[in-house]
Amino acid sequence: MTAGVRTAGDGRLVDFTVAARHLVGGLMERPTGRVSASVYETGRLVTLAPWLTGHTERLRFLLETQRPDGAWVSPLPAYALIPTLSATEALLSTLRKPDPHGHAGVPRAESEKAAGRGLAILSRWLDGTHALELPDMPAAEHIAPVLINMINQHLRHEGVRLQSSPGLDGSTVEKVQALLARGGQVPQKFLHALEIAQEAARGAPSVRPEPTGSVGASPAATAAWLGDHESADWGGSARRFLESAARRDGGPVPTAIPIANFERAWVLSWLASAGIELAVPPEMISELRSALGPNGASAGAGLPADADTSAGVLYALSLHGAPQSPDLLWAYETETHFCTWQGENGRSVTTNAHVLEAFGHHLQSTGGGESAGRYQATVAKVSSWLCAQQGDDGGWRDRWHASPYYATVCAALALHRFGGAASAPAVERAVRWVVGTQRPDGSWGRWGGTAEETAYALQVLVLTGGGASEETARAATRGGGYLRSVAESAMEANNPPLWHDKDLYCPIAVVRAAVLAALHLTRRNVLA
Repeated sequence: MTAGVRTAGDGRLVDFTVAARHLVGGLMERPTGRVSASVYETGRLVTLAPWLTGHTERLRFLLETQRPDGAWVSPLPAYALIPTLSATEALLSTLRKPDPHGHAGVPRAESEKAAGRGLAILSRWLDGTHALELPDMPAAEHIAPVLINMINQHLRHEGVRLQSSPGLDGSTVEKVQALLARGGQVPQKFLHALEIAQEAARGAPSVRPEPTGSVGASPAATAAWLGDHESADWGGSARRFLESAARRDGGPVPTAIPIANFERAWVLSWLASAGIELAVPPEMISELRSALGPNGASAGAGLPADADTSAGVLYALSLHGAPQSPDLLWAYETETHFCTWQGENGRSVTTNAHVLEAFGHHLQSTGGGESAGRYQATVAKVSSWLCAQQGDDGGWRDRWHASPYYATVCAALALHRFGGAASAPAVERAVRWVVGTQRPDGSWGRWGGTAEETAYALQVLVLTGGGASEETARAATRGGGYLRSVAESAMEANNPPLWHDKDLYCPIAVVRAAVLAALHLTRRNVLA
């Protein structure tokens, strides 16, 4: 019998196996990954590469995505600051450039109005009277002072000046610029935000594009290195990378591309963990295995290897019958936990949850052999650390996602599966927190109900066995009803950006896999 669920829209029966097969097939057809368009990154290309295909469309994207309050992406200053600075600077830059690029068909009055509204809200946030605390997002503390200075340069004759906030002094930017100027190599993690180096990034001899053509897996970083050269014979693969990135979504570009390893690992793990039957293409398994070098795997070419992606790849391979030794993860072990990469500022709950899954499932499926004792000690250590990071309310928070529901599903499921009896109280508290934070319409979400966050909450309830109680069963039933009602749009349209990079983004295939997994898990409640 085919496992399926009827959507609320037209009553069609969704075959989960077929849907999963299409989703995975799409990963092979679009190997660079599917990521939502980024206001920050698109704004940087408007300024750095006005000659690039899709310039008009990028300008229109900025105008169309501005919020009624004048900001971009989020109503919260902490999350809106970086994209609002980028979009506002891009519009100001365009207003001050002569043709032929100029406004490229976008009415000047529209750009002036949008830039003015952006400046108005930025002036309120950056008035020098209070500190603006930014969320823990990559390079945010370096990007902000650069963009503030660029905007102030545009406004130097107009008597308007944005004031920086404490912690945004630009000292690291100056060090990166000086290092590049003398031909030194910057750490690989800085390449993802190479645009902060401005003129020093242009043609920097110590920087070389990846075979994909990207610098740091970032359109903005690549454009900063390439400079203002329109000639097709300059930059070669870098220009082709930018052209390809611009064509993907008709002009706007994502914040990170390619992300094949991250995308494939997460999609395969969500689907397999939910019990969806899936024949994974052998070449995908082979490519994931090949992605594991001595330091592990990176999210995609141009990004540094990290423990999070490495653990995700290891877990996905193990779930699909191709286990690999997780020993390489020990290179990321600290005295208390596992870092995402060496020299990391901060700590990640979800990285450690994925490390626990990698070691735990390998131990479970292979027995561990001669390393069994060390694997068991690692599982116990990471489990204990994760339990200690749990919030007083029962949820977890993390640096790679804006929503606590993502951190909570990662931690709760890893602890339930591999943390043993000592972790059971933490999992129970997580279930109670999920039940207690459900919204009246049956959804879950930090700022409002979303399909993605509801999918995470449902996985916590169903996969930990929490739904065995009457209260949690009712919550799961209501949540399943909400998810079915929005399933079609959640699977076909972009979901709200909640993931952390230089600004918020949505890894489209990953989120669709999470939604599909939750729909599959709640099918019995649906069909009852």
